[in-house]
Amino acid sequence: MPSPIKIVLLILFLLTVSKAQTPTPTPIQDDDTERIFTEEIKLNVSAVDRSGKFFAGVKKEDLVIIEDGRLNQASSLRRIPANVLIVLDTGGEMRVKKGFEQTKKTARSLIDALSAEDSVAIMNYHDKVEMVAEWTNKEAAIKALDGKANFGKRSVFLNALETATKFLQKTPLDNRHLVLITDGTDTFNNPAERRAAMQNLLATDINVHVISYTKLELTDLEPRTKGISKTTPPPAMPAEIKATLPNGVRDVAIAPKFSTINADRAFLRKMRERKTALLDSENYLTKLSKDTNGEIFLPESNEEMLEKTALAAAIIDSSYVLTYVPKRALSESPIGEVRNIEVSSRRPNLQVQASRKLMVSGKR
Repeated sequence: MPSPIKIVLLILFLLTVSKAQTPTPTPIQDDDTERIFTEEIKLNVSAVDRSGKFFAGVKKEDLVIIEDGRLNQASSLRRIPANVLIVLDTGGEMRVKKGFEQTKKTARSLIDALSAEDSVAIMNYHDKVEMVAEWTNKEAAIKALDGKANFGKRSVFLNALETATKFLQKTPLDNRHLVLITDGTDTFNNPAERRAAMQNLLATDINVHVISYTKLELTDLEPRTKGISKTTPPPAMPAEIKATLPNGVRDVAIAPKFSTINADRAFLRKMRERKTALLDSENYLTKLSKDTNGEIFLPESNEEMLEKTALAAAIIDSSYVLTYVPKRALSESPIGEVRNIEVSSRRPNLQVQASRKLMVSGKR
């Protein structure tokens, strides 16, 4: 008969073996949670009827999602207020039509046209990027615009675009829109930074809309490229800066000029370089808005610029937030791959606008 000591040792051995063979649950890692989250693609869908008015009551079954030729099924469709960051271009050495007051009027008109439920933030840039208003309501945004917006001589457009992207991404907001009131030129014009700014936005669900000064500036500039001018050459001292000068000096600076022929080769070269920069900028802004599911407006007068703000606000406020899980997982794509997404309607009388490029980022 076994001794009591042997029996106790045998029981302890069996308990140890049993515990070792019991499977231990594997905890869910943060990386797995992140991957599940980022596999769902999110984008805005603008929905209107045939008259261009907002279409209420859209369901996810009403939409057809095509990603690189593959049909995908919507996971969810939500209607929520928009979060709109307005970025004002208030600088630039050679601006003529791009005025500080006109830019503020355009921003104010846009804010007035947005829905009362929308959240608005404002940023301006010139020699540097400045925050004018954090997320707030329309009334507070307009008050900040009137009291805190500033101007300068240079234009750090690319820095502003990068700063705006980071600002929109730092909080978990949906239905995000970036509105640029700008000519898109940059004093330093770094091609690598231009590409990076575009790629950063393509890796988000942010819609970029542009109210552009390029047509206005080009119309005024064209005679100068031929050496003909009826107005003062593009000043190093814009109108809002001239307004701060003493009376006698200011009168000379703003006095009207007669039509002249300017044969100065350096001047003509400078005007042609400015024209090239504006054309390149217009192409860049057009592609930026198209690839990010936004809209670009190219007004040819100050009055038309103000009028276009109502259309921009209508597009923003007709948006639904759509999500879907792609048939081909993002984890299967190399970093930097670009996917083309198109959304259309299968419901009569419903017109939807959703077309963007999505760049696969390293955050998977």
